[in-house]
Amino acid sequence: MRGKFVPLPNLKTALSILLYSACLLLEVNQVFAQPVMQAGKLTSFVRNANGVAIETEHAHVALTVFSPGVIRVRMDKKALGPDFSYAVIAKPDKTDFQLNELADKLILKTTTLQVQIQKKPFSVRFETPDGVLINQDEPGLSNAWIGDEVGSYKTLQEGERFIGLGEKTGNLDRRGSAYTNWNTDAFRYTGETDPLYASVPFYIGIHHGMNYGIFFDNSYQTDFNFGASNRRFSSFSAQGGELNYYFIFQPRVADIIRAYTDLTGRMPLPPLWSLGYQQNRWSYYPEAEVMRIANTLREKKIPADGITLDIHYMDGYRVFSWDKQAFPDPKAMTDKLAGLGFKTTVIVDPGIKIDPAYATYARGMQQDVFLRYADGTPYVGEVWPGWVYFPDFTRAATRAWWQAEVANYAKQGVAGLWNDMNEISTWGQKMPNNILFDYDGHQTTHKQGRNVYALEMARASHEGMKRATGERPFTLSRSGYAGLQRYAAIWTGDNTADEEHMMLGVRLLNSLGLSGMPFTGMDIGGFTGTPTSGLYARWMQIGAFTPYFRNHAASDSRSSEPWTYGEDVLNISRNYINLRYRLMPYLYSSFYQAATSGMPVMRSLAIDYTHDEQVYSRHYQNQYMFGDAFLVAPFASNKEFGRLYLPQGDWHDLYSDQLEHGKQAKALELHLERLPVYVKAGSIVPMQSLVQSTAQQPEGKHASKFRKLEIYLHGFQDINSVELAGKPLPVQMRQVAFLGKGDKYLNLPSVSIANSAEKITLKY
Repeated sequence: MRGKFVPLPNLKTALSILLYSACLLLEVNQVFAQPVMQAGKLTSFVRNANGVAIETEHAHVALTVFSPGVIRVRMDKKALGPDFSYAVIAKPDKTDFQLNELADKLILKTTTLQVQIQKKPFSVRFETPDGVLINQDEPGLSNAWIGDEVGSYKTLQEGERFIGLGEKTGNLDRRGSAYTNWNTDAFRYTGETDPLYASVPFYIGIHHGMNYGIFFDNSYQTDFNFGASNRRFSSFSAQGGELNYYFIFQPRVADIIRAYTDLTGRMPLPPLWSLGYQQNRWSYYPEAEVMRIANTLREKKIPADGITLDIHYMDGYRVFSWDKQAFPDPKAMTDKLAGLGFKTTVIVDPGIKIDPAYATYARGMQQDVFLRYADGTPYVGEVWPGWVYFPDFTRAATRAWWQAEVANYAKQGVAGLWNDMNEISTWGQKMPNNILFDYDGHQTTHKQGRNVYALEMARASHEGMKRATGERPFTLSRSGYAGLQRYAAIWTGDNTADEEHMMLGVRLLNSLGLSGMPFTGMDIGGFTGTPTSGLYARWMQIGAFTPYFRNHAASDSRSSEPWTYGEDVLNISRNYINLRYRLMPYLYSSFYQAATSGMPVMRSLAIDYTHDEQVYSRHYQNQYMFGDAFLVAPFASNKEFGRLYLPQGDWHDLYSDQLEHGKQAKALELHLERLPVYVKAGSIVPMQSLVQSTAQQPEGKHASKFRKLEIYLHGFQDINSVELAGKPLPVQMRQVAFLGKGDKYLNLPSVSIANSAEKITLKY
């Protein structure tokens, strides 16, 4: 069969077709030739009240001056979306700034920072006002998209260190490592496990005598590279959403932490009882066992303030329920515990069992509070109660429903809520990404909603208890995101009873403190496995110098109360718990400082001694300050000798008062009954008489008999400058201090302190 005749086009038409095809082919080739897309050159800009809006060839950019030392950078391929964040609660200050245009750049300048904005191609460079480089986009790489992934590539400075990033394993100095933020149930994690339970995408860079902070506020999975597998750049990226980060420049690391917590909020002052020793087990039940533990603590004169109930107090693991056989009258039990000076904390998990006869489930269904797929059906996962629905805590109505459920606990005398399994954890640990989250009216998927889920659960728990009781609530969370400090303390999850895990826990708490979270703890003794007697004793000593002091053990391990390891370990544990309670005014003062300034209670030496290279040494990186005064040097219990580094200044041995000069390393002979602790010269340490719980008032009728200050006089330049509770020391105290100035320290048992149940602050 012959083909159909088709006339040839004329020459003009043929050329047009060829030209069109060539252009189409060129566009296709360009798409495939540019798998990495950068912003391109700057095409226009407009100054506004708080910064500058910029258009580039491929991006929309906004630089916002939040304060003289804080600049926000937003960038997206499409128009910038609604300005919404679960982490940031601050608004830009009214800050004077200059914006000048040169031929090849824009220069935005405040009294603290200068930002050079290159035009071709677009990139940013942060400098001091006199032009010294702090941080810059790496030339040639800058900011870019790889598909939906957006990242920023920063020039790796000579000698640059990186600290912080929240709950991350590894060394204090994160140079040469990379990390992922994706909230994960990391049962029995190791020193190399990443990611862990919580995501805090904030770090501090240090180089050439300067410090800066970067907070990357993006709740998608984020990845941070601090020169891992390359020597050219550090970087941060997200699997979706905007490039949205805050650049912070301040003279001290402490100032960077303050500025970061200005953005994300600070811990409210917690209830005093939550600073005391807490006894926990998976699980104490029935009621008779709970009361046995409480009575034994009192009989053996072990100060304690809390008993925590794990999942077995519930009826079939249904949250907001009680096992009626094991706990027939919860209110009567919590009243009995309160009579002994104990507050009761209970665990709450987000999974709601699918059971029409279960009132919490029925109310949740009625109010439509659960996570759903795009087709409207609820997401079903499996966890302790069996198949469950999960509340969508990114929805205001869901948080209100949860708050109403929480109120029932308050009526039953519960004082604290322990939020667990909130990564979200489900059996299989692979939650589908096509689940929808309300995200407070900005509907999104699991990919963006996961990392903020625990933050919003903690928010609902905190606000529910506060509303129900009218008192300061105590909320504990296993997971979270930046800003969690506004609602909850955090602990480091399911650790293991071994020496390495104890030391890893110290670094995790120090890193969380660097990241704006001051109320932190770890399971003392290790959650899984059984510690040796020596390990348990050492961990209890360290625990006395951590913000949240909780002993905890799994159901398949031996009992882990202090008396179960023999008299020697009992005495060691009791001695250090006693010390903590004697130091309660000092500890409360440190928490007040955290609540007002963001300074952590447990402080990496990198905060106060940032540019002393020894504090980053693997020999000394576990050392930390506990408040302003105490330097704690934790060592494994099986070590006979250890290496100690005392930074600049003078230091007193806590036990012997021997004065040691700083900027020196020394070898220590280690003894199990004594944790090496030093006191900074010039410190004022308020103390009280020993009590068995914070419910017991130390003052009695004659406060002067039960309180004392320890003033470490060495290091004071002028005793007249010392203030107590914001007021100068009384004349008689100054006179006594001058008379005793040759002494290493001075006990002043006649001095009364501001009421520790309300507020203590020391300024000197």
